[in-house]
Amino acid sequence: MSTTIRPSHGAARRPVKDPTRRYSLAGGLFYIATFVASIPAWVLIRSSINDDLSFIPGHETQLLWAGIGDWVTAMTGVGAAVALYPVVKRQSQALAIGYVTTRLVEAAVIMVGVCSLLAVVTLQDLVGTAGSDPAALTAVGQGLVAVRDWSFLFGPGFMATFNALMLGTIMYRSGLVPRVIPAVGLIGAPLLFAANVATMFGYNEQTSTVTMLATLPIAFWELGVGFYLTVKGFRPCAVTAGLTTVD
Repeated sequence: MSTTIRPSHGAARRPVKDPTRRYSLAGGLFYIATFVASIPAWVLIRSSINDDLSFIPGHETQLLWAGIGDWVTAMTGVGAAVALYPVVKRQSQALAIGYVTTRLVEAAVIMVGVCSLLAVVTLQDLVGTAGSDPAALTAVGQGLVAVRDWSFLFGPGFMATFNALMLGTIMYRSGLVPRVIPAVGLIGAPLLFAANVATMFGYNEQTSTVTMLATLPIAFWELGVGFYLTVKGFRPCAVTAGLTTVD
């Protein structure tokens, strides 16, 4: 007499867990956090520095908070790359490593700017002390602010274009997110790169309308991928096939 073995109801109802969800959630939140930290920092810096790069007295606290904001921006950028790497490397390990590397370089350059800002605060503490030369302190402070401006150009400026090209290519080819999101980033990367080159050679300012317009596609790409990964997670595709396990 044969016996039919039926699966238990408990086994049939066990939830299916997507192990990539924690990576997409972390990556998305880190992407959003870069905007939350970087925009207030930029506003605080602009309100504390004159057009001639001299520091406005009494804004030391604002610069300290701006330094913290830029530091958080650097760390969250690296965090996003580390969080996404275990998944995106399945599409292209070379591009995934390149993406992590560009994020690390970006963070290092941002930190150069952070140290420059904090050094300006230190100089302000010397103003009025015995033996200090106000003119010399102002000149050194302007030089430090200039260093921060260049670090902003080569950090969030140039490196953002390489971030978009590498991660955008992975996301577009794999279909991990709707392709319209990385497509905007891939279109915006050369536009921002060209605007940054123009800034480098003195044809426009980092805060000019041209640069701001060239930044919009990259901003849409980064915010888009951040919110999509936070809310939806990765889309099912060849990259995530075989990664879903039964909890």
